[in-house]
Amino acid sequence: GDRMWHFAVSVFLVELYGNSLLLTAVYGLVVAGSVLLLGAIIGDWVDKNSRLKVAQTSLVVQNASVILCGIILMIVFLFKTQLLTLYHGWLLTMCYILVITIANIANLASTATAITIQRDWIVVVAGEDRSKLADMNATIRRIDQLTNILAPMAVGQIMTFGSPMIGCGFISGWNLMSMCVEYLLLWKVYQKTPSLALKPAKVEESELKQLNVKKESDVKPTEGVQLIVEKDVTGFEPQQEKETSCTARIAEPFITFRDGWVAYYNQPVFLAGMGLAFLYMTVLGFDCITTGYAYTQGLSGSVLSLLMGASAVTGIMGTVAFTWLRRKCGLVRTGLISGVAQFACLVLCAISVFMPGSPLDLTVSPFADISARLFESEPLPTLISPEDKPEMVFATGMPNLLNGSTTPANGDPEMSPEPVPLISVSLLFAGVIAARVGLWSFDLTVTQLLQENVVETERGIINGVQNSMNYLLDLLHFIMVILAPNPEAFGLLVLISVSFVAMGHIMYFRFAQKTLGKQLFVCCTPDPKAVSDSSPPGNTSTV
Repeated sequence: GDRMWHFAVSVFLVELYGNSLLLTAVYGLVVAGSVLLLGAIIGDWVDKNSRLKVAQTSLVVQNASVILCGIILMIVFLFKTQLLTLYHGWLLTMCYILVITIANIANLASTATAITIQRDWIVVVAGEDRSKLADMNATIRRIDQLTNILAPMAVGQIMTFGSPMIGCGFISGWNLMSMCVEYLLLWKVYQKTPSLALKPAKVEESELKQLNVKKESDVKPTEGVQLIVEKDVTGFEPQQEKETSCTARIAEPFITFRDGWVAYYNQPVFLAGMGLAFLYMTVLGFDCITTGYAYTQGLSGSVLSLLMGASAVTGIMGTVAFTWLRRKCGLVRTGLISGVAQFACLVLCAISVFMPGSPLDLTVSPFADISARLFESEPLPTLISPEDKPEMVFATGMPNLLNGSTTPANGDPEMSPEPVPLISVSLLFAGVIAARVGLWSFDLTVTQLLQENVVETERGIINGVQNSMNYLLDLLHFIMVILAPNPEAFGLLVLISVSFVAMGHIMYFRFAQKTLGKQLFVCCTPDPKAVSDSSPPGNTSTV
């Protein structure tokens, strides 16, 4: 249900605003800004409350928000003409604002659900068995990849053969049913895992600062077998709140925001988390930007759907590679090997920029388009009629792969357009698809490092800040595209993206070097299968 909604909400907003991307852009900006500002606060709320309460509350808020959004969208689709005439259209504008606000609440609740289930519950359920934790992480990621394929397909078919209103109704009904099923499943897992009911109370901020000041100089991560857990735990009991002034209550979220980022910086796995965040500053993924570029190069929707399917398959292969590499070489080395594999594949993307068919033109300013619109008041381009639309010819004589392009049968050879070589775009997508193996393996590595090396009382806030970092770099990549939107500048965006990926993996290499030292390149050193009885039960950082 969550994946269906993430895919459909952008389509609904485009349909609602007359095939304009304005509402979709506003929604994306609001979502990214909200998680960036509230990630630490959401994580702190996860840490301060019992696991069952957090999971149930976030699940209900998320699904209820989606259901409410679906109902509002159905009403707008039904009575859009009437709403447009009431109060000079302000009522319809208020509906747009309401939809974006509630959809943003659903996304924040989804973030809280992901933090508590995928970063906390899974660690407790796995216990101190690191192999079990790795297998569970990989399984969750495979399910995520499959739902990323199936959910858009289901919604797309319903909206194609039905209507957007039917799509809204279907998603609302699906989320209502799935909420009940998920609620029952969470309750069963909670009942079968008594340790989930045990949660240490959140330590005071002053104690947090003292713990985090130690950083790596006092506690150096080692590739051991023990997870960071709080041994002295009791049943969760909410602490008695002290009387606080109104000013202190107002300042509390800002203090939590500051302390969360400070705590994140002081984590022994800080460089690994930053390395993962830098991978979000890229146009080399199957998002709307890369899809739009592919259309400008003549690829059809059917070809793009096949490429997306291939990327999902390589992503699942990455989860398999992660579990195998972790057993053979250990967790830290798995991240290093995955990073090298991803970067090696992305070199193909960098090469594609200079191959025949690439629209890269260094004589055209990347900011020419936006400067013309802002400063020269150049009118917006009009749609080209089908009769005037220039034809694009596939170089190998396979016209069906192009977006509506055909080779003229009886045309004059001198008047025929030059064929568009697909060497560049083929290399680009070959690199992007192949890199998914290393990408998802690296993602799982950093995820498990955060699970194993963050103390139980800080899991929520640290992972909340990690989500904020991811969204920050993702937001920067959208700003980069807004500043240089013309196809001639896409090659520069590719090179910048590859550079950021390289910087991210350099950060991870530095982390791995600090962690393993001279043992870094001694491969085929699997993790011990059993937990040593002699290992101290304290807060020993392990990787």
